[in-house]
Amino acid sequence: KEWMLKVYFCFFSLQVLLLACAEDLECVPGFQQKVFYIEKPSEFTEDQLVLNLKFDDCKGNNKLNFEVSNPDFTVELDGNLVARKNVSEAGRALFVHARSEHAEDMAEIFILEANEKRGALKEILKLEGNLGIPRQKRAILATPILIPESQRPPFPRLVGKVIRSEGTEGAKFRLSGKGVDQDPKGIFRINEMNGDVSVTRTLDREEIANYELEVEVVDMNGKTIDGPVRLDISVIDQNDNRPMFKEGPYVGHVMEGSATGTTVMRVAAFDADDAGTDNALLRYNILKQTPTKPSPNMFYIDPEKGDIVTVVSPALLDRETMESPKYELVIEAKDMGGKDVGLTGTATATILIDDKNDHAPEFTKKEFQATVKEGVTGVIVNLTVGDRDDPATGAWRAVYSIINGNPGQSFEIHTNPQTNEGMLSVVKPLDYEISAFHTLLIKVENEDPLIPDIAYGPSSTATVQITVEDVNEGPVFHPNPMAVTKQENIPVGSVVLTVNATDPDTLQHQTIRYSVYKDPAGWLEINPANGTVGTTAVLDRESPFVHNNVYTALFLAIDSGNPPATGTGTLHITLEDVNDNVPSLYPTLAKVCDDAKDLRVVVLGASDKDLHPNTDPFKFELSKQSGPEKLWRINRLNNTHAQVILLQNLKKANYNIPISVTDSGKPPLTNTTELRLQVCTCKKSKMDCSASDALHISLTLILLSLLALFCKSCA
Repeated sequence: KEWMLKVYFCFFSLQVLLLACAEDLECVPGFQQKVFYIEKPSEFTEDQLVLNLKFDDCKGNNKLNFEVSNPDFTVELDGNLVARKNVSEAGRALFVHARSEHAEDMAEIFILEANEKRGALKEILKLEGNLGIPRQKRAILATPILIPESQRPPFPRLVGKVIRSEGTEGAKFRLSGKGVDQDPKGIFRINEMNGDVSVTRTLDREEIANYELEVEVVDMNGKTIDGPVRLDISVIDQNDNRPMFKEGPYVGHVMEGSATGTTVMRVAAFDADDAGTDNALLRYNILKQTPTKPSPNMFYIDPEKGDIVTVVSPALLDRETMESPKYELVIEAKDMGGKDVGLTGTATATILIDDKNDHAPEFTKKEFQATVKEGVTGVIVNLTVGDRDDPATGAWRAVYSIINGNPGQSFEIHTNPQTNEGMLSVVKPLDYEISAFHTLLIKVENEDPLIPDIAYGPSSTATVQITVEDVNEGPVFHPNPMAVTKQENIPVGSVVLTVNATDPDTLQHQTIRYSVYKDPAGWLEINPANGTVGTTAVLDRESPFVHNNVYTALFLAIDSGNPPATGTGTLHITLEDVNDNVPSLYPTLAKVCDDAKDLRVVVLGASDKDLHPNTDPFKFELSKQSGPEKLWRINRLNNTHAQVILLQNLKKANYNIPISVTDSGKPPLTNTTELRLQVCTCKKSKMDCSASDALHISLTLILLSLLALFCKSCA
């Protein structure tokens, strides 16, 4: 690279020498050197000499005038190119147009970065092509314009110049494109006569970073003479945006005892300025840590990446010894690479020290006492433990187990989720007479396993001494319930059974007396001393107090304790049926028209409260009919039903037909019921059953009886 650079400078030195020699031989109008390469300084200062340009029109340079593409620079009459003011950004190239009465020419000054100047010669020579500027002679020269954003008034402000090498009388410059005659309109304008380009208001690079305009030269009639030529305007970024943290809230977790350098989390800020400049080059810093114990510098943030890591030893990262397991860090992001002139933004990062199970639960004492009455269930004692781990985790939550003393599974232990205590309960009633004392061995563990170097110790087990208190228990019937089968209608005073009850309190030697507790029908009594149950009324299976042939009564057995205790026994009496109910007939009323063609009057049914075989099949019969002729008959349809049929049409009247029904019991029972038959007048589907005529059969019988008595008296 060094030899290439030497060749390059030798080449240009030779060019200068040749030009000098040529000047002695023959004068060539124009710039004696047309292309220059300069190294970009950190800043062009006001009145700084950039370089000297040699222009000669070979006729005395009369009325020589220079124009520079960047208005921040000027060329003095002696050819010195100087800065009008301090300039930090001049672009990649400057173009100088010179014109006298007899000649005009263009010189180009390329501004190179330091690394470009040290680059290969071919890269330097390619630079012109990369700038998009053809080497041939141009009529319009529109060099790129750079404008800093966020400029303050006054406006309009001169920002650049378009140069035309050939002058035409009456010609004008015309500018067009986005920012001129397209939205946003009116941002840029051009002086029609001299090509000065101005900006009319403040620009914001974050809204629009580049404008692509076109410039052309038109005649007095608006007809294009030259162009259009592209004019690029770039908005130079200014540091006018503060870094912003957009992804919050920032919450990180780190396990207690973590090694030094453990990454907790990453924070990232955003800067709307140009990412390719220091305006958006961010550096991170921790401004404040709360709390400051056990060290004010518990964490470190990578200034470039934003990674937050631990910087204290694992011993200091102990959750149980910390003032608080939550740390809040105020994080600052500063642009300009963290320089003092940079803008800042802040955010709060919350870091939680997570618990690991490095402490085994321990009972607060080695032995607990409990007292429970026999026959009672429920919680009898709460076992308390201590655990230094985080109460919100499985490293703190306790799990209890009974490891000895519970062969009958009479006890259970569960964890109270609010207090972490072990609630020891009796789930099967205890009997004082069997055992008055119980000793349980309880173990406590955590839901989460302990870390490898921690183990459960002797304090993780405890003994519970349980004393059972004797209570006066009520007598117990054997069996309960009691069952017996009896025939209904047994004689009053009959013995049903003798109940038996014993007192569980065998050590108290108490006596027992009996009494009736519930006897819905009032049929029973019990001997208070020996428990013999007898009848005081007839047992009726058909009683509403009997359900599914079973009558239920309750008895009490009362001991002699103070206060006395009571036991309840249930007696189920199954009643066997006897034929003690006559059958009944239904319906007992029927109607028929006096001119009916269908003389089947009614279907009769029979029912019996007794059970089979004391019910159907039933036998249906008509009582003896009086008179010279029979008026009806009855036909059996099945075991429970029969049909009454008229043998002829009858006159309108009411008739009573006596019908007897007999069940199949042994002995059988018979019931006679009168069926009332109404013979009615039927016209136009209307039935008239008014009883204007006397009861036909009954009245006839009465008259015949009176006539017979009268005849006997006459004789």
